Amino acid sequence: MPVHINWPTAIGIIVPNLGGWAGAIITRRNITPWYKSLNKPTWTPPNWMFAPVWTSLYSSIGYASYLVYRDGGGFEKAAIPLSIYGVNLVLNWLWTPIFFGAHNIKLALYEIAALWGSTVVLGITFFQVNKLAGGLIVPYLAWNTLATALTYSVYRNNKITDVDEKQK
Repeated sequence: MPVHINWPTAIGIIVPNLGGWAGAIITRRNITPWYKSLNKPTWTPPNWMFAPVWTSLYSSIGYASYLVYRDGGGFEKAAIPLSIYGVNLVLNWLWTPIFFGAHNIKLALYEIAALWGSTVVLGITFFQVNKLAGGLIVPYLAWNTLATALTYSVYRNNKITDVDEKQK
């Protein structure tokens, strides 16, 4: 019996994971020694947790984007929610090269604040098209909230003051 693949669904799920896979390469290269050397809060999730959580989240928001595409009338009629989704994905994908690649924790904090705000807007606009799609954004928003708080804590615990910088 041949397997039928719903290509729009598959593409919707795969696309957000592409950025996640690219980010994983950057992250792995910077865990040791840089990330391990940071002063992180005790509630920091263990490193092994990030890959399965992000894979699940990327897959669920990708499926949500497919639902909005399908129920919203394609790219033409669902241009606003799908554009918000595109901006959100770009913001999501940019955080890793800023934080792990450039080691710029302060810029990563500003960037993740923008990501968090766009995630709220994303959830609202997706919900207006398809309630399930909007609901699928809730775990993503929860994780982004944790990630934002974690980024802030890492920034606060590791920031270099002007005095420290001048002594170098």
